[in-house]
Amino acid sequence: MKKVIAFATSAAEPSTYRPAPERILAGDPVQTATLHFTSEDGRFSAGSWAAERGTWRVVFTESEFCHLLEGVIVVTDEAGAQTTFRAGDAFVSPAGFTGTWEIVEPARKLFAFYEAPTTP
Repeated sequence: MKKVIAFATSAAEPSTYRPAPERILAGDPVQTATLHFTSEDGRFSAGSWAAERGTWRVVFTESEFCHLLEGVIVVTDEAGAQTTFRAGDAFVSPAGFTGTWEIVEPARKLFAFYEAPTTP
């Protein structure tokens, strides 16, 4: 039987990590993620995430929906266009997005990822 998963009471364990050293541009962006759900095929997942101040390069192979709960994030695309997100904002980074994430103020978000099947 399938059950609804409430993040607040989930037994999922958080994991702490940093971006790969070659991707870090500034600061020490320590991140903590808790995967509360992953679909059976592994293509969809949802959870919570937090990060400390810092800037790093990103390359999205999946589409990600984010709802920022705390902090300030500046997302810059490869053409240099910047968008600032603050607590309460929601946004999507589509698969194929490349650019940088800058955590201006320590941030927390809820997220959902979808990794589309690759075509041969």
